[in-house]
Amino acid sequence: MTFETDLLVFSPNDIDLNRSPLRAQVQADTYVLGAFNPGLTRLPNGNLLIIVRVAEALNQPIIGEQIHAIRWDLQRGYVLDAYPLSSVNAADPRKIQLLGHPYKVMALTSLSWLLPVELTANGTEVVTIHYDKIVAPEQPYQEYGIEDARLSKIDDIYYMTTCSVSSERHATTLYTSADGLTYQLQGIILDHQNKDMVFLEGRLAGRFLALTRPLGDLYFASRPDREFLPGPSINLAGSPDGLHWKPADTPFIRARKGSASTMKIGGGTPPILTKRGWLVLYHGVELHGIVGIYRTFAALLDADDPSQILYLNDVHPVLEANPALTEPIRDQLYLTDVVFTTGIVDAGDYYVVASGENDLACRITHIPHAHLNQFLTSPDTISL
Repeated sequence: MTFETDLLVFSPNDIDLNRSPLRAQVQADTYVLGAFNPGLTRLPNGNLLIIVRVAEALNQPIIGEQIHAIRWDLQRGYVLDAYPLSSVNAADPRKIQLLGHPYKVMALTSLSWLLPVELTANGTEVVTIHYDKIVAPEQPYQEYGIEDARLSKIDDIYYMTTCSVSSERHATTLYTSADGLTYQLQGIILDHQNKDMVFLEGRLAGRFLALTRPLGDLYFASRPDREFLPGPSINLAGSPDGLHWKPADTPFIRARKGSASTMKIGGGTPPILTKRGWLVLYHGVELHGIVGIYRTFAALLDADDPSQILYLNDVHPVLEANPALTEPIRDQLYLTDVVFTTGIVDAGDYYVVASGENDLACRITHIPHAHLNQFLTSPDTISL
């Protein structure tokens, strides 16, 4: 499916690394590995805001017989850690696996920080890059950076969930803002290996609701005749205050046998309330190579009881990676077949949808209401 408005609005080439939070302390040349996975919201002035994950990496991570990783330290700031090449597996360009441990241990080839970028009201042009509002590591649980912002405006407060990465935990952290631009860290709200948390954009009976996606290296087999696969799933959770969360006891969105999401699934955009229910765009990953093929799928939840899935289409994606978009910057590609949708805003007759394209750049797509309505009632849609 092609859309009339579908473009890369922000890429590594748009970033001035002289204004990076690493610049004063890392005594090595760096580059932007990716500017991607943008959270999306509308500001009080009517413009849109994307909060871009900037993955900043070393130009020369390998020096002699050592490979280096960037890390933030509470006492020393940004530092470089060295590992013997013989002690790591660097097959995945995004991370280094340290060998010789009884469990999987990783270091990252880049460190991520968040950059607010203001766009025009339709999201197609950059207005201002807010370097003065950068969100960078400030706590020990963020030593490997901050990733993948998701934005929800609830009442008069902007809530931003992020993934904070450290040697102790891979946790979901919460930031809040009164103006959509300046964010204050509220701390960890979901602990180790729970990623892709998205707040429903609104409360029900005074409570916050969110989709979560816990990860692990071990899952137990489903019964042989079950239609769902064991593995990562999208779950529902509730909270009285946005800080303290109780997972629902019943399973929610799961990878289904025969679908294109057999590797894993996870949250995408914060669910928004439409006339038909809560619209959810999420990612499903097909097993292929090291990383897999990432696509965007859709579901519709009951307006009064979001635990009820009205429709779900995991056969035909809403979005797939579009090689034509990254063709002008193909020399910077290190992944393919990845679209990671992270934001949605209702613009009247269409939705402005923000995605990360190939872990490299920020993509904006205008998807007509009519298209998604038809998509969710197609013959392939599962009614649950």
